[in-house]
Amino acid sequence: MTDWVRQFSRDKLRVPVILAAGSLTTMAGGAIAPVLPDLMQELDIDLAWGGTLASFHCLTLALCSPLLGLLADKIGPSRVLFPAMTFYGIFGVVGAWMPNFWSLLLVRGLLGIACGGLAASCLGVLGRLYEGEERTRMLGFATAALTLTGIVYPLLGGLVGNTYWQYAFYLNGIAFPLALLGLYAFDSSPSFVSKSSPSQGLGGKLTRELSRLVTARLLLTMGLSSIAMYAVVIYAPIYLDQALGLTPKLNGMVLASRAIGAALISAFGAKPLAKMIGLNQSTALGFGIMAATLAPIPWITELWGVLVAAAIFGLGFGIVLPNLYNALANLSPFELRASILAVGTGVSFLGQFASPVLLGIVLNIWDLATVFYAASILTILAGLLLFAPLPQPKS
Repeated sequence: MTDWVRQFSRDKLRVPVILAAGSLTTMAGGAIAPVLPDLMQELDIDLAWGGTLASFHCLTLALCSPLLGLLADKIGPSRVLFPAMTFYGIFGVVGAWMPNFWSLLLVRGLLGIACGGLAASCLGVLGRLYEGEERTRMLGFATAALTLTGIVYPLLGGLVGNTYWQYAFYLNGIAFPLALLGLYAFDSSPSFVSKSSPSQGLGGKLTRELSRLVTARLLLTMGLSSIAMYAVVIYAPIYLDQALGLTPKLNGMVLASRAIGAALISAFGAKPLAKMIGLNQSTALGFGIMAATLAPIPWITELWGVLVAAAIFGLGFGIVLPNLYNALANLSPFELRASILAVGTGVSFLGQFASPVLLGIVLNIWDLATVFYAASILTILAGLLLFAPLPQPKS
């Protein structure tokens, strides 16, 4: 009886642990975004380079998540989870002690590798636990968890960072108790290990799947959407600091407001909307909402207006994100699902890394307002790309 109760409690813990662990990838950038202006001032970092600190972990995540996804497919995604959370806690916290731009950039890169392990393991577990509409529903809940923590983490980062910017980095220490919970919840879980043997050549199969044009188009769409989305995370606090003189606490409120609508629509609205008008059509609608709220940001001169625009932007993003991941899961064979979803996550985070690089060029040539216009154009292109015709294979 005791063993049954213990196993029952483990089963009940697994999904909450996965959702919480996956949300750490949001914390990696969201918690420090509100303190970026203060951090840049103290470490004497140029405006065009400062955004890179909030997104550099996205590059190493993108580079490492496919490899970690293959590892998760071979040994089981739950076995990647504990070390990923442990290293996340270590590299997330020590960022507070780095004395200059380059040392902080290095630590942020190591944090991104840990995030790659989290992305591969969390998506891999969800992809294997659920199928069909149930998987769509769970991916919606996963997106809702990401967006809800997108509310909490910037608020916490702004709140604790309002005293001193270093304190925002200490929030990453939540990964340590979460790792212990994960170790307990997934202890002795062979059901999450791939049934495929290494001799089946998972790497070759993965390459073939990723080379399909329909998969490549979807990955490109995910990358473009991330470039546009991260423009809000990086440049909204900088704009608000310059135009409205907001404190880190208020910057955190603005970043949090974008996630309120996203959390609700992801959990309860994305699936019915996709079922009613079609997956691509509902995703394009989400892109349209994002574009319509990005462009007017430089014209808004009141805090309440920025809060409303950010919340509506989040509504659009909450439609787009679960739909893109569900479409990618639909294309993925079971034995490669963790790998392909990890590649999708990697592409998304590569887009987040590219955001301050590409938009930083726009900022240097023009001004901060043009950054938001450019991000709006990118979301429109991403929506149109979903309907781009693909050449038919020759018979």
